Amino acid sequence: MQDAYAHCQALVREVDRDRYLASLFVPETDRRHLFALYAFNAEIASVRERVREPMAGEIRLQWWRDALAGRAAGEAGGSPVAAALLDTIEQRRLPRADLERLIEARAFDLYNDPMPNRAAFEGYLRATSSLLFALAGRLAGGTGEALNTAAEHAGFAYGITGLLRAFPLHASRGQIFLPHDLLDQFNVRADDVLTGQGSPALAEALRALRGEARSHLQAARERLSSMQPGIQAAFLPLALVDAYLARMEATNYDPFHTPIEVPQWRRQWTLWRAARRLRG
Repeated sequence: MQDAYAHCQALVREVDRDRYLASLFVPETDRRHLFALYAFNAEIASVRERVREPMAGEIRLQWWRDALAGRAAGEAGGSPVAAALLDTIEQRRLPRADLERLIEARAFDLYNDPMPNRAAFEGYLRATSSLLFALAGRLAGGTGEALNTAAEHAGFAYGITGLLRAFPLHASRGQIFLPHDLLDQFNVRADDVLTGQGSPALAEALRALRGEARSHLQAARERLSSMQPGIQAAFLPLALVDAYLARMEATNYDPFHTPIEVPQWRRQWTLWRAARRLRG
């Protein structure tokens, strides 16, 4: 099992560097389980990028459903991520239903369907980014409505920021994660987004979303402030949201061509400072 967890750590380090760096500051007893959770998330979140047709993606997601339900026991043993995740579920009593919700939400990624409205957008964030924070908080010993509320705000802040960072990638492959009613509110044409046509209207719509991300970030921080340091450590990826949003608020920002990157040394320093504050 040690090799399975080591595989998860290496995978997260490769494909989800921010969560990897943040996990280095959590207590060692929780760290390997976080890596198992994040490796699972990386696997299901990247299905769209690894298949040519939605049906192939659906088959991959169904395999994960079967693994969680114990219907792919032999095959799951050949997957280090599945083996580590199932061990984490058993040791830390993670609810399988929540992990299944993560899988269900990722089925949306396989298609080019529009995000119909704000309710659907918030539902997607709640079932992906927010739920992942809630599960990470549970691994750190958190429970109850206070944890879920903090996780919802954290997931909205982190998830919106992530979707804005991936905005040009999604548009290039025919996806728009911005809610359709938000586009209508600012008179943004979906065809312009898909063809990479920037406009003042699109800039205003993206600015509005960044404002929402900042509001949720503040709300998450307020709710986390009264929680134990170990639980707060599971939310350390939030410390990077400010830096990414600041990149998008630069005067020369182009949503289709400006890379939203922060040097790794700065991300490490930001996380170190955030973790240091938790230790008082």
